Amino acid sequence: MCVWFGAEDLRTYQEEVNMNKSVFFGALTVAGLAVGAAAAGTLDDVKARGKLNCGVTTGLIGFAAPDANGEWKGFDVAVCRAVAAAALGDPAAVEFVPTTGKTRFTALASGEIDMLARNTTWTFSRDVDLKFTFVGVNYYDGQGFMVPRELGVSSAKELDGATVCIQTGTTTELNLADFFRSNNIEYEPVPIETNAEAQQQYLAGACDVYTTDASGLAATRAAFEDPSAHIVLPEIVSKEPLGPLVRHGDDEWGDVVRWTLNALITAEELGVTSTNVGEMSASAGDNPEINRLLGTEGTLGEMLGLDAGWASAAITAGGNYGEIFERNIGESTPIGLSRGLNAQWTDGGLIYSPPFR
Repeated sequence: MCVWFGAEDLRTYQEEVNMNKSVFFGALTVAGLAVGAAAAGTLDDVKARGKLNCGVTTGLIGFAAPDANGEWKGFDVAVCRAVAAAALGDPAAVEFVPTTGKTRFTALASGEIDMLARNTTWTFSRDVDLKFTFVGVNYYDGQGFMVPRELGVSSAKELDGATVCIQTGTTTELNLADFFRSNNIEYEPVPIETNAEAQQQYLAGACDVYTTDASGLAATRAAFEDPSAHIVLPEIVSKEPLGPLVRHGDDEWGDVVRWTLNALITAEELGVTSTNVGEMSASAGDNPEINRLLGTEGTLGEMLGLDAGWASAAITAGGNYGEIFERNIGESTPIGLSRGLNAQWTDGGLIYSPPFR
């Protein structure tokens, strides 16, 4: 039996640094000399440029992928467009920069991109050692396993003795090793170099299991010719809080990205949608938090260095958090994800924004 453990393109870098850390930090030092002073002024740079450079994945249906017309769409894409709308007043003022697991952090550190919105897991080392600031979580996820239905496997605990096709030196490799060890089962790793190679092998039957974040499994399965021929096993073997990030020390810009995400989350909680935001902005109501969110009272926009309607523009761009979720990855889409942990806190989920006051 051959199992593919692949999808680390979604979230690997620190281990790569461990293998060649001196080279990376040498390059990072040079990049820092070029970007250092400008990094603290990204908001000014974005305004002067008139365009947001947003790093995304090279293509994951439902999260970030160009459609048949070359237009980028998806859950993470919507966050980029909301930030562009808040900062520039134009959700179309975005240059999407495809990045891989190997290039995403270098692109952010060097200033090639202003923010990264690419199914990236918030970890200690990425925050503290690599010096990035995660501004929040837009999707709570965990690593899972997908197998062909005909394999007859109903649990990952039944994979004892499996040959595992795996991208070595990755966090997902460590998660897999921990899972097999804790369940006292064995596996034999087989190195895989690229995500495309592993996906091809899985569909060809050379590997029996595909493992990545559960959301990535759903997105990948939706793209198969016969999605029903594949099942996701029940085990979730890790915590993967995914969210957008910026460079350390760029606090003003980090505030813009953070509070744009929070605006989308709060809008859903308060019932502000893409269809009613204009009406609610035009006539201030009795809810003071809605008024502050939409800029009809208070000076929150001024505090961010933006105009009063920044949050209204972000919500208008693609809707509130719930609208974005349902349109791109929800149960009515081919991805078919339920809200689960990503429901609002008022519905028993983990999605929660600090108050707008």
